[in-house]
Amino acid sequence: MARLLVWYGELATARSLFLRGLLLVLPGLLWLLAFLVLPGLLLLPLSLAERGSFGEVVWTFSLENYRRLLGFGVLGYSPDNLLALLRTLWVALVTTGLCLLLAYPIAFFIRSQPPRRRYLYLALVLIPFWTNLVIRTYAWQLLLAPEMPLARGFSALGWLEPGMALFPSGLAVYLGMVSAFLPFMVLPLYSSVERLDESLLEAVRDLYGGPLRVFLHGVLPQTLPGLTVGVILTFIPAMGMFVVPDLLGGAKHLLVGNLVQQAFYTMRDWPYGAALSLVLIVFTLVALRLYRRYGKEVELA
Repeated sequence: MARLLVWYGELATARSLFLRGLLLVLPGLLWLLAFLVLPGLLLLPLSLAERGSFGEVVWTFSLENYRRLLGFGVLGYSPDNLLALLRTLWVALVTTGLCLLLAYPIAFFIRSQPPRRRYLYLALVLIPFWTNLVIRTYAWQLLLAPEMPLARGFSALGWLEPGMALFPSGLAVYLGMVSAFLPFMVLPLYSSVERLDESLLEAVRDLYGGPLRVFLHGVLPQTLPGLTVGVILTFIPAMGMFVVPDLLGGAKHLLVGNLVQQAFYTMRDWPYGAALSLVLIVFTLVALRLYRRYGKEVELA
């Protein structure tokens, strides 16, 4: 006889509760299986295949695409791909760090406002999401054009030749990346800042702690959950970004995302694009693993 359990005021068996829970999580599992797990698994055999003469996939397996990725081509060795991998990691780390530096003051500013006005400022943070990323990136091209005040200011300081735009350049790439990902850092961080326990901050001040100690011992431990979510939401998409570097960085600031985009759409070399995509996924997972291993353990829920 099945053992009866009391679940929210009703009698149920363990089997019925299991089936009920399975039905609840089944749509999410199917979604992840169809759009994440299966495409990811298909990348592995595709990365071992070869490109045919007309761009078709030839299912002859070899490690040639990974040799090309390491820089061994028909014209000899070239470190361009490895440099793109390192540049991608560096740009993602710098973008995450800059977003973090900007997100804390923004989150505290919103928290300092009256409750009704906070929604207005949160809406201002969300407004960039209402516009497509490509359009926002083209808007940055207009803002960084030679006749705009920013470029003229750089020219007046002697940092830029007169009549030149601020793009393509590394500065333009970081401006575009930070503006694209800043909301992903601000929103989860604000959710933690809003719930700060003021008594803990007062305790640190009572022990003669300065602003830095108040932040390190009072603010940072309480905002770690939001900080962790913000870092993950910023770092992962930054690793695969190709629109901003393509429009604002030019050929000198190509990232792995640009190489993947060129492999699939320009070169029609799907096996090579699959190899690049797999390496990008591995880089992302390793970085997240290192962050979770050497960072402090926090509950994300």
